[in-house]
Amino acid sequence: MSSVRRRTVLGAAAAASALAGLPTAASAAPSTSSTPTAVTPRALPGGGDLGPNVIVFDPSTAGIQARLDQIFAQQETAQFGTGRYQLLFKPGTYSGLNAQLGFYTSISGLGLSPDDTTINGDITVDAGWFNGNATQNFWRSAENLALVPVSGTNRWAVAQAAPFRRMHVRGSLNLSPNGYGWASGGYIADSRIDGQVQPYSQQQWYTRDSAIGSWLNGVWNMVFSGVQGAPAQGFPNPVYTTLATTPVSREKPFLYLNGTEYRVFLPEKRTNASGVTWGNGTPRGTSLSLSQFYVAKPGVTAATLNQALTQGLHLLLTPGIYHLDQPIQVNRANTVVLGLGYATLVPDNGVTALKTADVDGVRLAGFLIDAGTVNSNTLLEVGPSGTTTDHSANPTTVQDVFVRIGGAGAGKATTSMVINNRHTIVDHTWLWRADHGTGIGWDTNRADYGLVVNGADVLATGLFVEHFNKYDVQWNGERGRTIFFQNEKAYDAPNQAAIQNGSIKGYAAYKVGDSVTVHEGWGLGSYCYYNVAPTIVQHNGFAAPNRSGVKFHDLLVVSLGGQGQYEHVINETGSPTSGTSTVPSTVVSYP
Repeated sequence: MSSVRRRTVLGAAAAASALAGLPTAASAAPSTSSTPTAVTPRALPGGGDLGPNVIVFDPSTAGIQARLDQIFAQQETAQFGTGRYQLLFKPGTYSGLNAQLGFYTSISGLGLSPDDTTINGDITVDAGWFNGNATQNFWRSAENLALVPVSGTNRWAVAQAAPFRRMHVRGSLNLSPNGYGWASGGYIADSRIDGQVQPYSQQQWYTRDSAIGSWLNGVWNMVFSGVQGAPAQGFPNPVYTTLATTPVSREKPFLYLNGTEYRVFLPEKRTNASGVTWGNGTPRGTSLSLSQFYVAKPGVTAATLNQALTQGLHLLLTPGIYHLDQPIQVNRANTVVLGLGYATLVPDNGVTALKTADVDGVRLAGFLIDAGTVNSNTLLEVGPSGTTTDHSANPTTVQDVFVRIGGAGAGKATTSMVINNRHTIVDHTWLWRADHGTGIGWDTNRADYGLVVNGADVLATGLFVEHFNKYDVQWNGERGRTIFFQNEKAYDAPNQAAIQNGSIKGYAAYKVGDSVTVHEGWGLGSYCYYNVAPTIVQHNGFAAPNRSGVKFHDLLVVSLGGQGQYEHVINETGSPTSGTSTVPSTVVSYP
């Protein structure tokens, strides 16, 4: 989401293996052989300090508000800057704070439960920097804290890539900016809001496995799964898509303190879940000592990261930017790769940033992949092509892993994310081919596909994919499911011919492969704003085989201010969008 132009229109693991590689007396002596002696790298240590951009507070820390204000002043408008910060609060009670969050800033509590760390105050996201428009409030997060808002209501006016996880708001939550300006969607999970959630101008939103006092309203598309207190199903009027449970979920790993020891908690998988995972004793799951992680700092090489993984360490990526000249290769089951403060991976020379093997239980969470200037064929690959291994008992999870192509500079990638492993859960992602910033243009930041799913039994919960040159999502695997999808087609198509898909006008936002026999989606929306060539016609937002096993619920397409039009919602079904009126065309059930 997010150009100023569009917004103007919208004015409507296992411990490390034994030390290896210390030279023996024989190997240390000069070799008499003509064959070079192989030197094994010295084993990398686990644990260590978290680096300068992880700021840790406790209730006795002096000058907390001043430090929060200093970081916010630096990050408030730094949409494409290089600063990255993680703010950590030790368990206890804090009073009189207002933590305003700017770009690439994450705030978290260090307790096992959100209620272990209470702020009598606010964690605020507003849009004063952008004249009251919240549609570019990306890349920030709040996690694992309890809030007692000063006014009774906390303001969290965000757009994409801004998760609100494992939070307890002892009051209400306002999702719009001051003045009720434009806002374009977000994500809440594993959270309890005692009062009312107030979206006001938020166009779409997804809430999962949470508990709320009540929900105020909706604009286009409000989706709930496993949310106690959610409004009843009503789409398209009111605009609520409500599922009583979430089919499969496993919450994001998080850092916490056990006494003075840092550990990473790994929540267990839940099926048909409803409500939060915390609040009734110790949460269910396992934990790892920080000594079992290689604590990475910006400047480390991909070879070193891979050495750590080979040793049996997990990865904790501290805040900063990491340039990679080879893929990070995750080959061991149950490996955790956890980023803090929007740690950012930049693949150089056209490599893939990260690949996983065909193994159980990998957890990828909390980092951003920024495409490099040389085209990468893919940026993230979960599993090798062609795998059919059953991972249902212990799936891989991809959570708060975001992709950006362009915006911070020219970047290219043919496909952002490829999911090959069966049963993978993609829980909240934003894959974005940039429509503003630097290094943008139809061919300048070329990116044909956002998400390609080849594996069977993959579940997406909270899928945001925008502006790709061809299909934003192409789903080839059987028995795929998506709960909530938000999309905008690429703004910058120069003409109708540029998006022509054979005989079809345009590439659907969400395409289910022609051979797929079973697929299901709930609460999916696609919007067009072809401002460069407003006469462009998009045949449909969604395309899928016309089979009884391929089912969709609560679909919509919207033409923003008449800049381009849709002829149908899905396949040949659904009314065309209506001229310059920014009113959705909807389909409640398909087929």
